[in-house]
Parts: sequence; C-alpha cells; structure tokens
Amino acid sequence: MQKSALRWDDLRLFLAVSRHGRLVSAGKATGLDPATLGRRISALEEAIGTRLFDRSPQGYAPTEAGRGLIDYAQAMEGLVATAEAELGGERPRLTGTVRIGAPDGFANYLLIDACDALSRENPELQVQVVSVPRMVTLTKREADLAIGVTPPSVGRLTVRKIADYQLRLYANRDLAAELGPLREIADLRGVRGIGYISDLILDRDLDYHSLLGRQVEPALTSNSLIVQLRWCLRGAGVCVLPDFVAREHPEIVPVLPDEIALTRSFYLIRHQDDARVARVNRLAEAVVAHVHRVLTGEGADD
Repeated sequence: MQKSALRWDDLRLFLAVSRHGRLVSAGKATGLDPATLGRRISALEEAIGTRLFDRSPQGYAPTEAGRGLIDYAQAMEGLVATAEAELGGERPRLTGTVRIGAPDGFANYLLIDACDALSRENPELQVQVVSVPRMVTLTKREADLAIGVTPPSVGRLTVRKIADYQLRLYANRDLAAELGPLREIADLRGVRGIGYISDLILDRDLDYHSLLGRQVEPALTSNSLIVQLRWCLRGAGVCVLPDFVAREHPEIVPVLPDEIALTRSFYLIRHQDDARVARVNRLAEAVVAHVHRVLTGEGADD
C-alpha cells in the first residue's frame, strides 16, 4: 500500500498529543473531542505505516519513530508561523504549549511575570514552568527552554547569556542583631548555616559554603532554594541568597556584605532544532527581556 503524504493539519494534531500526553488535554488545545482526536492519530499512523505513540492508562507516549517526527513537525510549525507573520504583517497569536525549566529561585522570582504577560497576550498558548533544582535535559525534550547557571558544553544546543546576578550571606533582622557587629568571616564561627545538600549539588557554582570555608557549617540543608529561604526568614541560620530574592523580603539583611559577595550568571539554553518555532522564540524573547531588565535595570540588548 502506498503511504500518504504528510499534511500540516495532521502534524499539528500529532504535536498537540505529543506535548500534552493525553487526548483530553490535547483535545482542548486543538478544539477536537478526544474520540475524534484519537481517530485522527490512528489514521495518521495507518497512513504513514508507523506507530507513533505507545498507548497506556498513563496516556500517549511517543515511540522512537514519534520522537523522530517531532523535530520535523516542529520545524514545519515554525515555517507556518513565520509565513503567517510575514503575510499578515503582524505577529500571529500563539497556540500550543511551551515549557521552560528553571531553578526554583529563578522560577519563583524572575519567571512569573514574563510568562504571565505572554500568556495574556496569547490566550490559546499554554505556558508550563518546570521548577526543578537540577538542569532539565533538553535533548530528552523535558522542556523547550532551560535556564542554567553554567552553560552546557555538549549537545545540539544554543546558549545565550541573560545577565549576571549577585549573592550575599543573609540573616533575618533578629538574628543579625543577636550576632552583633561582625568584621570578618571568622566571626561567624559557630553560627548555624543554611545551604544545599552537598551530594545533591549538580552544579559546583552552587556550592557556596565550600567557598566560605568551614566557618559556617550548614546545619540545615535542602536541594530547594525556597526551603532555604524559609529557614532564613524564620531565623534558623544564615544563608547565601541571590539579591533578587532577598530584596523581596525586607525582614532579612545582608551579613558581612563587603566580605561575602558572589557573582553568578544565568543562561538561556535551547535546542538548535527549535530555532524557527514561534512560541519558543517568543517565550525566549520575553524571558530574556524581563530578566535582563530586573537584574540590570536596563533594557535587554538584542
């Protein structure tokens, strides 16, 4: 039997199912009821002679052939969006789903406004934020975009530096008053520290206490920056925090700010194959512009 040619409308439905993993949610995104969408996917598989999804009670998971088709379908999606924009003379409304993975501090304090604004401008677009203490794997399609503090050196990825940010040692005001005047790091000996779990630190740039020496041994540790922050707010100890997080909480103050000041950078990481996917490009633009403005007080550069 001769295989049928691929049509964009079929690929559009295929992408929706691959992104949502379930017919119900994919149907809401495409405007089709689940039964109709299921028949369309089955008809596509029959037409090309290849099974694209493994079906289970957990949903639809792309097969190896399905994962291979995703890249081609996304490339076509980007071409269609570009053509619509050029022919229409304006940016089209975005549809579908775009997912960004980021450390929990970045997600909670820098990502919220950018994603909210993009979602409001594009009501049919679903923006997903994966807040994780590790780097998501773009090559396994865990996300469309990722934020990291160290640029990756392998994979078919593109990396863009967003901006530098600063970190200092913080304590709540009551604890800072109890500690009294401090002149050097050695004065912190015996003070309880808060930090990351050492064997779960996947990025050594986050191992702040090794940089401070053994003056402040972490008594409370977590792989979540938000958990560390909450301990610090309660006066449980001193904690290295990004300035952009600390300034949202006036009840904490820097400790030895002239002695302890670290600089790190945020990088936007994406897959090379997504260079022409409109919704990925627009989310990348929104995130870079917003975060650059918040961290530097300037407009984002091109």
